[in-house]
Amino acid sequence: MQRHNLLFLIAFLSFILGGCASQSLRLPEAEPEPAAAAAPAVNVTDKASGVAMQALAYLGTPYRTGGLSPRTGFDCSGLVAYVYREGAGMALPRNTRDLSHLGEPIERTDLRPGDLVFYNTQRRAYSHVGIYLGEDRFIHAPTSGGEVRVEDLRADYWMRRYSGARRVITTPG
Repeated sequence: MQRHNLLFLIAFLSFILGGCASQSLRLPEAEPEPAAAAAPAVNVTDKASGVAMQALAYLGTPYRTGGLSPRTGFDCSGLVAYVYREGAGMALPRNTRDLSHLGEPIERTDLRPGDLVFYNTQRRAYSHVGIYLGEDRFIHAPTSGGEVRVEDLRADYWMRRYSGARRVITTPG
């Protein structure tokens, strides 16, 4: 397990350092999302934290409707399903509505790395999902033309759209 965590950390740092020289182009939206936030430090002490760390490996992966892999791109639920399958060996549903019924509901103040956070981005609750990373940040595949990125939960855009959170991994390890 220690070697697995070390490999993820090395891959993540290589990805971040390699991406420093590139620029990305974002298309304007009707109401723009806030700028991406910096990724927090994730302490990998249990399976749920491992899921959060696994998700960071896909920063910068392009958004693709129906996308299920880093090779072809992700949509929000595709990212969640892929990361949970690879990081925790769990097969999760492929849509936000079904994901919103998994595990147990939790208060925003009780979020832990690996928890699912849900938003109303399409005029209906639970239409978007991300993975909580800690330090009021989450990772998600945002929208067409976007890429997997980290956001701050406290940004006004996300605060106004927050639908709730679920804990899918309830026991340590």
